Amino acid sequence: MNILPALSARLEAGENLSRSEARSAALDLSREDISLEHKKRFLKTLTNKGETTEEVATFAATFRDLARKTNLEDIAPRAIDIVGTGGSKSGSYNISSVSAMCVAVAGVPVIKHGNRAITSQSGSADFLGALGVPRTDDLSVIRRCMDELNFTFLFAPSFHPAFKEIVPVRKALAEEGMRTIFNILGPLINPARPAFELLGVFSRKWVHPLAGALGELGLRSGLTVHGRLDENTGMDEFSSAGENHLCGFGQLADVDVTWTPDDLGLSACPAIELCGRTADENVATLHELVRGKGPKGLADTISLNAGAALWIAGEADDIKQGTKKAYGLLTGGSVAQWLEKADRLYKSLA
Repeated sequence: MNILPALSARLEAGENLSRSEARSAALDLSREDISLEHKKRFLKTLTNKGETTEEVATFAATFRDLARKTNLEDIAPRAIDIVGTGGSKSGSYNISSVSAMCVAVAGVPVIKHGNRAITSQSGSADFLGALGVPRTDDLSVIRRCMDELNFTFLFAPSFHPAFKEIVPVRKALAEEGMRTIFNILGPLINPARPAFELLGVFSRKWVHPLAGALGELGLRSGLTVHGRLDENTGMDEFSSAGENHLCGFGQLADVDVTWTPDDLGLSACPAIELCGRTADENVATLHELVRGKGPKGLADTISLNAGAALWIAGEADDIKQGTKKAYGLLTGGSVAQWLEKADRLYKSLA
């Protein structure tokens, strides 16, 4: 039975979906025998109505259930993912990926879930690939990276077979310039299900709904954040170039605040210092940063995101302490040593 036409009619009438209806819709979207037009109509009407926190959380829970299993279940209760929705069109550097390295060096396991670039020159998969990180579905390789580096990468297409039937409708709607629920779903469906998450969002309007969705999914602690650069531009991460609007969930559910760089003990930097280029160029910048060189604003912003992650995971009393710790790791040689160790491991796995 195809439930999408009936649900589309309800959405067109402005009605919200129940949990059971949202789950049925997610399952139908992943079916091969449902027409592209039925899928397009449903996703368009859901977007036009506006997705509720419950609908987003139910979609995420469904696609988590459909994902391939990993061999990281024993790590997940103390692990974190640092990730952005993408879509901010700010052209920023691979801030979350480098922040994740700082966090791994600090002792918190990182299970990074990501994909290739969509709106920037270098997505997490592109950047990490340029560093030699395996883009693999081999669970033994994924586990070895975790055991030796405290960091491993899950390439999203390898772990979400259900998305095979969703790619055509996403592509068709993207060609029409339309966002859908799938533009925000990726960061919520890490198949390893780490207990902690720092999630950057492309728009301030999604800060609270996505915090609510991650809370409903049962994560232990985390933050959603949008960095505002000016009236027209934002970033899907913390930034030392402007205001940061954030909301917590789990153990940080009482956090709902806007912080400026000054509030965080940082000097505001020009937004241009946070811009990224190609994956290879961004890797070159990383090697400058770990030698204490490179743009100061970028080093501060990476450290700020890593500091927030350390606070989330209970490895810092607050974000300021976490940021200071992360900055020392990034520029003081610890991340450089980690990169050398990672390079040896990745070359041995090639």
